[in-house]
Amino acid sequence: MSVAKPLPHDAARLHVTGAARYVDDIPVPAGCLSLAFGLSSVARGRIVAMDLDPVRAAPGVVAVLTAEDIPGDNDVSPSIHDEPLLAEGEVFYIGQPVFAVVAETHLAARKAARLAKIEYQELPPLLTVDDALEAESYFEGGPVTWAIGDVAAALDGAAHVIDGTLEMGGQEHFYLEGQAALALPQEGGDMVVHSSTQHPTEIQHKVAETLGVPMHAVRVETRRMGGGFGGKESQGNALACICAVAAAATGKPCKMRYDRDDDMTITGKRHDFRIAYRVGFDGDGRIAGVDFTHYVRCGWSMDLSLPVADRAMLHSDNAYHLPACRIESHRLKTNTQSATAYRGFGGPQGMLGIERVVDHVAHALGKDPLEVRRVNYYREMAGVDGGSAPAPAAHPRDISGQKKGPELDGADPHRDMASRGSAGAVDEAPGGLAADPDGVQVTPYHMPVEDFILHEMTDALVTASDYHARRAAVAEWNATNPVLKRGIAFAPVKFGISFTLTHLNQAGALVHVYQDGSIHMNHGGTEMGQGLFQKVAQVAAARFGVPLEMVKITATDTGKVPNTSATAASSGSDLNGMAVKIACDTIRDRMAEFLAEEHQAAAADVVFADGQVSVGGASYTFAEAAQKCYAGRVGLSATGFYKTPKVTWDRSQGRGRPFFYFAYGAAVTEVVIDTLTGENRILRADILHDAGTSLNPALDIGQIEGGYVQGAGWLTTEELVWNDKGLLTTHAPSTYKIPACSDRPGVFNVALWDGANREETIYRSKAVGEPPFMLGISALMALSDAVASCGADYPALDAPATAERVLAAVNRVRG
Repeated sequence: MSVAKPLPHDAARLHVTGAARYVDDIPVPAGCLSLAFGLSSVARGRIVAMDLDPVRAAPGVVAVLTAEDIPGDNDVSPSIHDEPLLAEGEVFYIGQPVFAVVAETHLAARKAARLAKIEYQELPPLLTVDDALEAESYFEGGPVTWAIGDVAAALDGAAHVIDGTLEMGGQEHFYLEGQAALALPQEGGDMVVHSSTQHPTEIQHKVAETLGVPMHAVRVETRRMGGGFGGKESQGNALACICAVAAAATGKPCKMRYDRDDDMTITGKRHDFRIAYRVGFDGDGRIAGVDFTHYVRCGWSMDLSLPVADRAMLHSDNAYHLPACRIESHRLKTNTQSATAYRGFGGPQGMLGIERVVDHVAHALGKDPLEVRRVNYYREMAGVDGGSAPAPAAHPRDISGQKKGPELDGADPHRDMASRGSAGAVDEAPGGLAADPDGVQVTPYHMPVEDFILHEMTDALVTASDYHARRAAVAEWNATNPVLKRGIAFAPVKFGISFTLTHLNQAGALVHVYQDGSIHMNHGGTEMGQGLFQKVAQVAAARFGVPLEMVKITATDTGKVPNTSATAASSGSDLNGMAVKIACDTIRDRMAEFLAEEHQAAAADVVFADGQVSVGGASYTFAEAAQKCYAGRVGLSATGFYKTPKVTWDRSQGRGRPFFYFAYGAAVTEVVIDTLTGENRILRADILHDAGTSLNPALDIGQIEGGYVQGAGWLTTEELVWNDKGLLTTHAPSTYKIPACSDRPGVFNVALWDGANREETIYRSKAVGEPPFMLGISALMALSDAVASCGADYPALDAPATAERVLAAVNRVRG
């Protein structure tokens, strides 16, 4: 069977040879025009006068568009229509599009856009959390609060109480392929749009609104993106819409791509957060109650800030049972880029808050943070492996390749580091945590946690990474080295999988079987390098029992599969894999019924395997079977539709089951810091991650490695800096530092947890796009551990922990 095999990415050869085609590589008809935006130079103000004649007179310029030239709605917001495509009398951040230039070349458009003469009446901008709080500048009119238990009583009755504040920065997506779109006008006013987007239906919807036409007049196609990370969920709307407007106005194809500095200046980032906390706990570090306040800087328009802030609240518990918890979230409107979706979608920010709390508690008690994490874990429930019978226990394997215990015959070295084993009885759960009356503990948003597996995963990773011996070695090193200090930390991940906006948990697919046995597959998910297309093709091949090369993977196309959800929330494989399975099974069942009737056999006895179709003692190649069915007038095309079961969510009350299941992971990171300069390095990372029954272990391990490095980058080197006028000064790779190859851990051990999803997902797999990102939190905790060795005070290390911040923390703890 083609699933669960570590097959290479379907476009790997194209990627490395440069032959993979992206939007800007698509051959265009003669006369294609290029666009560029003219941008606001002030963070907040009214447009008093605008002279665009120098722009129109510039070489190669064909047209200049303003808000008055838009035939339909002048809006590109994915939420509440508060984001004009082109400014209408006011501007709200430096970099906001004010007008658009249509020119013969990209360079001509970009140069001309600089020639505008715009006079502004500047107004005082709101740039910081404190600015917005003072002005009471909120989305939704004020803070949102969710709670469980009596937090005030828990804090009053706790043996120990501490408080603190954590600041964490945003993050630039830095996809390799920048934002890009191409619009091709068709007869009758129709429009075909090629867009580098995670959400083709959103592009279709916004282009149709902008042109003032029905959605059926717009077709959007996306073959692939050169990275997305959430930055192409809503940020591509502006390019697609303005290209469509220009194409409709000129009758010529129009394309647009942002240069890197424009891309970073115009587009939204990860939301930066300030989290204040107060926590009560006992002498073992067991948390009795915690009070969080989230301050979220959302930028000038709503975009996706509300669900991002919600998901931060939903992950404020991470892996820990919090009997009493209150979370107050302030969604603040500022005159900066509109913060947007980013891998983890608020989950990393909320999770970092509770990880800081647990780390602070451990420091206050003088305990190993691992002990405090364990004692606060959710109770592990019996029978969480999801299968009909328990799997045989496998021996743990050291991630570095050194086996612990007997040889495992036929084991995949990527997947046998640890087995799921068997869950302990509820009343024997470690930590003595109090459970709800039915024995199941619930999250702060009242969702039962029924699939918790981190007890066993933690045991396996601690053993495989040799955590305790290395922690002792780190202490010994620090006792004898006054300049270079080491730190080591363990951090777990429990990440909820599903869109919290329930209706988005749906997907469609279209599958054709041709009379020669070849298979054409299309679905609503988008490929951004993560390997979604390969995984879903593996599903199709498995359902028909044919080699993978018989399945053709085609571009995502709103003309083939309508009303798609964004490829986001780590749901791409879950949703689209199931939709494709349903479509394939529909065709396969039709074929089986026809062949069974011909051979006077039962349809259930028809077997599709190894490229053959066997029935009633006869055997055909799949191609022969397809030809026979075609001649027999059997329908060989089908759609598939899937909607995620069990999810229900009331965000106004903060109650429900917003997630179908949880994905788990754990990481141990070791670092070294220079106490004279604050410079630091990640020396080693050991990761054990839960991908359920992996559809493709090679792709999943790649996602885990990339997610960890990106998460660590967010928390260490990636610093966004705005000046006091609201100008983003870190708008190029010369000033914004993403992790390079040399920044990855020198020793990097990654393995998959061997256990099926207890929920009925596609082949019992689990999502693996976002959860690994939060494994990078262990890097920040390890840096904090290293700084803590320099003195008695708690480091309170903010993120990103740049060299400057690490040095300041060292000096602070030294008094």
